[in-house]
Amino acid sequence: MTKRYRRTIISGLMFMLTVFFLAPAQHVSAMEDGEYSVTVDISGGSGKASVTSPTILTVENGKETARIQWSSANYDYMIVDGVKYLNQSEEGMNSVFEIPVPGWDEPMEVIADTTAMGKPIEIHYQMIFYSDSIGSKAEMPQEAAKRVLCVAFAIIVVGGILNYFVKKYIYN
Repeated sequence: MTKRYRRTIISGLMFMLTVFFLAPAQHVSAMEDGEYSVTVDISGGSGKASVTSPTILTVENGKETARIQWSSANYDYMIVDGVKYLNQSEEGMNSVFEIPVPGWDEPMEVIADTTAMGKPIEIHYQMIFYSDSIGSKAEMPQEAAKRVLCVAFAIIVVGGILNYFVKKYIYN
């Protein structure tokens, strides 16, 4: 087996693995139970705080819940539609809340309580969840990074196996 032929086989295998792991996810047409990604924008407050976007959208029994992660660990609760939601993150980690999504594509008033300034202060924000951005959870940057690591691992394993067989059967 020639060197060129081996390179062609290895290149073909790497291409197939890349297509399999990095193929774009399909967009969701119906809100079935499951986890999705959704773009969320925030305005109001001092303009210093932000939330992770896209974020995880969970649909369970027709109820849509967004996982809001703030850029700060100093938020201890949020109020959405008059209901208080407590911080779910571990000590020292950025604040995380599971809040309902009462509507799409229009500003939603929320209050977030911060302790960053010494004493607790409730700050008013507006959040917008964009319905046209709903997609597979796999579209989130965090999920894409996991797929890249899986592809790298698969390439290393396949390369090691190919190397073993090439040395054993071609050069011996």
